[in-house]
Amino acid sequence: MIVQVNDLQNFKLKALQWASSYNSACYLDSNGFDDPYTKFDTLIAIGSKAQIKASAGSAFSDLQNFRTDNPGWLCGFFGYDLKNEVEKLSSQNFDGLDFPDLYFFAPVHLIIIKGNQAEIMSDDPQHVLSRIDEQELITYDNQPSTHLKSRFTKQEYVDAVTAIQEHITRGDIYVTNFCQEFYADDVHIDPFSVFTQLNTVSPNPFSTFFKWNNNYILGASPERFLAKRRRKLISQPIKGTAKRHDDLEADELVKQELRNHPKELQENVMIVDLVRNDLTKSAKQGTVATEELFGIHSFRQVHQMISTVVCELQEHLPPVQAIKNSFPMGSMTGAPKISAMQLMEQYERSKRGIYSGAVGYFSPDDDFDFNVVIRSLLYNADKGYISFHAGSAITYHANAEKEYEECLLKAKAVLEVLGG
Repeated sequence: MIVQVNDLQNFKLKALQWASSYNSACYLDSNGFDDPYTKFDTLIAIGSKAQIKASAGSAFSDLQNFRTDNPGWLCGFFGYDLKNEVEKLSSQNFDGLDFPDLYFFAPVHLIIIKGNQAEIMSDDPQHVLSRIDEQELITYDNQPSTHLKSRFTKQEYVDAVTAIQEHITRGDIYVTNFCQEFYADDVHIDPFSVFTQLNTVSPNPFSTFFKWNNNYILGASPERFLAKRRRKLISQPIKGTAKRHDDLEADELVKQELRNHPKELQENVMIVDLVRNDLTKSAKQGTVATEELFGIHSFRQVHQMISTVVCELQEHLPPVQAIKNSFPMGSMTGAPKISAMQLMEQYERSKRGIYSGAVGYFSPDDDFDFNVVIRSLLYNADKGYISFHAGSAITYHANAEKEYEECLLKAKAVLEVLGG
């Protein structure tokens, strides 16, 4: 059933509010960003008729079996600690959230929005439309502010970066993504309201509201991890960040500085090399190519340097295997990949969990699209625990204080929404 939508924003909010009353819900919004690889403007998946929850060990093969049994639409997430299945790694750091490593569901109802048209896929699409129409939007204007604490003081962060750079000097790694957690205990928020505020303050092309029972992913990610379009795989790693300015001349100058900054270029090209290497595991021989190198893309808070790496998928390679072959995404690990992941387990003070993982979908034609879970608030409502990670790339030339400021810049939108 396809319906014409007159007030698109109101329709999306009502549909999301209704979806959030279910135990399983997924809302993916491109926020109007022009992207040649995006299949739709908004996807809303509501309710679960089948689901899988798995821990690192056999999660990817379990998902492959689940996918075989459920060949239609699937929505879900991969947690960062699936790295422990892909490689011989382990995670012993603190985890306050208790998300599973992997969760996917086959939705009862699915809404795909393109332009001003909404396609409702359901056994009873008229019921879906009626339920959306009857929603009275609830607003929470006076939510108490939430103060997030970091697991590092600024000095502790600077000291850790200095120690990591000693590993780089010794040749243990070339570049890594060092992350810190901002968190709060005993907090109660309205996830729908917080997400809608975040999506207003920081509208990004891979924005996400995901609910699994009483666990929430409220995301404003600008980054694509991996997509499949027919036989083509697409990865778009982000490395390189600069703050936006209100003054147009100053903003343009910042863009040019980012485009020519030796450290940012070095970060980006190292991760592009890593992504190219990851894609060779899934690619038809000789097809890995860089479509765009050092592209500057602008978002509400920041400019980002984004590169696009593509390949043609090997014949008969299952899509789930293609994801496993590139997981976790190189932009969130470093290079060499395994050494960087091992090292960050030593220096970071919390499990990344869903942060540095991916949220997205499989479609009935076996295409898929997954983001990188960054700029995202994670919330366990049962425990009242809120978590937000931010990271930056550490290279030999990195300035520890500037990297700390970059983490705060990336956290700005979330902190603003929480009143912190």
